[in-house]
Amino acid sequence: MKFWRVNLVLIFLIIFGLALSAKLFLIQIRDHEYWKALAQGQQKFFDQKEGKRGEIFLEIQNNDVKILPLAINKEEELVFVSPFDISKKGKDFEEVAKELSQILKEDENSILEKIQQGEKDESLYVLIKNRLNSEEVGILKKANLPGVHLKKENLRYYPQEEFASKVIGFLGGDSGGQYGIEGYYNENLTGSEGIQGGERSAWGYLIKLTSKPIEEGSDLILTLDYNIQFTAEKLLKEAKEELGIEGGQIIVGDPKDGKILAMADFPSFNPNQYTKESDLEVFKNSAIQKIFEPGSVFKPITMVAGLDTKKVTPETKYVDEGIIKIGGYKIYNYGQRTWGNQTMNEVLEKSINTGAVFVERQIGHQTFLNYIEKFGFFDPTGITLQGEVFSTNSNFKKGYEVNFATASFGQGIEMTPLQLFRAISVIANGGKMANPYIVKKIIKDEKEIITQPKVSQNLIVSQDAVNQVTSMMINVIEKGYGKTAKVPGYYIAGKTGTAQIPFGALGINRSGYSDKTWQTFVGFAPAFNPRFVILVKLDNPKSRTAEYSAAPIFGKLAKYIIGLWQIPPDQEVEEK
Repeated sequence: MKFWRVNLVLIFLIIFGLALSAKLFLIQIRDHEYWKALAQGQQKFFDQKEGKRGEIFLEIQNNDVKILPLAINKEEELVFVSPFDISKKGKDFEEVAKELSQILKEDENSILEKIQQGEKDESLYVLIKNRLNSEEVGILKKANLPGVHLKKENLRYYPQEEFASKVIGFLGGDSGGQYGIEGYYNENLTGSEGIQGGERSAWGYLIKLTSKPIEEGSDLILTLDYNIQFTAEKLLKEAKEELGIEGGQIIVGDPKDGKILAMADFPSFNPNQYTKESDLEVFKNSAIQKIFEPGSVFKPITMVAGLDTKKVTPETKYVDEGIIKIGGYKIYNYGQRTWGNQTMNEVLEKSINTGAVFVERQIGHQTFLNYIEKFGFFDPTGITLQGEVFSTNSNFKKGYEVNFATASFGQGIEMTPLQLFRAISVIANGGKMANPYIVKKIIKDEKEIITQPKVSQNLIVSQDAVNQVTSMMINVIEKGYGKTAKVPGYYIAGKTGTAQIPFGALGINRSGYSDKTWQTFVGFAPAFNPRFVILVKLDNPKSRTAEYSAAPIFGKLAKYIIGLWQIPPDQEVEEK
C-alpha cells in the first residue's frame, strides 16, 4: 500500500488521456465537416480597392484659365499569357511566342524567354506588353491564341511625353513614384485602399462588418509656365545641334517669391517609355541632383559681400599683375591677361580673377565664409522634388589660403544650378532670399491648398550693396563679356562664367582639371525692377567661353519672356 499515491496519479493520467483522445476523435473524425464549416464560416472576408492616383497639371493663362495635363490615369489594354494554359491546350511556347511577335512587333526570343521563365517560376500569368493600341487589341481578339489573355488596367500616362519629364518623374513598376514630383509627392498622390468586409458565423450570420472608404489621391498644379518651359527645352535642343553640348540646364523663376517658371534639362526622356532607358543617369534632374563649379558667375556673390561690408566700393582700385602666387600655386586671369590699374566695376566687366581674389582678401576668410553660408551654398534649397543633393564643400572649408582664393572666382567651390539660381535671386530681390517652389496648389476632395511662398524678411545684404552690384552687372552686359545677352531697349544684369571641369566630376580617378568646361550665364531683367531670373548652364559646348554659348541663349529667352509678358522697355531703341 505504500505506492497507492503513485498508482492513483497513474490511474488519473490514464483516464485523462482516454477522455482527450475521445474528444479529438469527435472533433477530427465524427464532427469533422461541422467544425470545418464553422472555421470557414468565421473566416474574415475583405474586398480591397485602391483609390485613384492623383494627377498633375499646369495652368495655362490665356483669356480663360485652362488646365494642361502632365500626368494622368488612363485605362489601357495589356496582354499576358498563362504558361499553364498554353501547355494544357497542347501548344508549344515557341509557336505562341512567334504568333505574338508578329502581332505585337516585338522580339520573338524576348517573348519566349518571358514565357519560359514564367513556367520555371510557376507563375500563373506573365505580362508580355502593356499600352496596346486598338489595332493590336483587335488582332489579338480575333486570333484567340491559347493561354493568351487581354485585360484592361489603369496605367499612368504622360500626355506631353518628354515635356518637363525631369520635373515630373514617373510611376515605377512597383506603382511607386520615381524622381521629381511623382517621387516627392508619392504619398499625396497615392490614393488609400478602401476595404469592405467582415466576419460571418458558420450559419451565414454577419457577426462583424468592416468598412473603410476609398480615398483618392491629391491632384497637383505646378508653377511652371508652359510657354517658357517649352521654349527653354527648345533652346537646349538647338544648343545640342549648334554647340554640341553634352548636357544643359535652364532655370527661370520669379525672384520675389521663388516661383519656378521653367526647369529644363537636356537630355530628357519619355516617361511613358522609361523602361527603354538603359542609363539611369538620364532620369536625374541635373538642376538639383548634380553639383558643379560655377566659375565667374560666382563673382557677383564675392563682390556684393565686399560692397556690403564696405571693404570695397565700385570705384576701389587695385593693380592687376596678371598672376597671384600662393605657396606652390599660381592663379592667372583668363587667357593669362594682365590688366594693370583697375576698379571693382572693371573687375566684373572684364571678369578678372585676381580682382575677385583682391575682394576676398579685403573681406577676410571667415567673413567671406559667413556670406557664402548666408547665401545658402551649404544647404539644399528645399524644393519639393525628389533627390535634391548639395555639397558640404569639405575641401573648401579646410581653410587653405588657395581654396579661398579660387573660390572667390567660382573654382574649387561646388553647388547645384538651383543653389546658384537662388543666390543670384537674392540680389534680384533686394537682398531677401525666397525659397524656390514648384507646386502651386494641392487639390484634395475639391479643396485647394495654395502654396505660400517662403521669403525671408531678413536682409542677407543691404539694398545699397544690391543696387551697386546690379549696376556693375549691367556693365557686364553693356560693356563686358555679356554683350550677347543684351535685349535692345532693356537693362539686363548678368554675368558669364566658364569653369574647367574637374576629372573627379567626369568619373576619372585623378586630381586636377580636364580640358572640358561648364559654361554658364545667369542674370535678371528688367535690372532695376526684376520680373525674372534666368540661369543657363551648358555642359562642355564647343565654344571657347560662355560669352559665345550660354549668354546668347539667355538673350533669346529673355527677349521671348519680355515679349510674352509685354514688359515695357526701359529706354527707346535707336533705329539703325
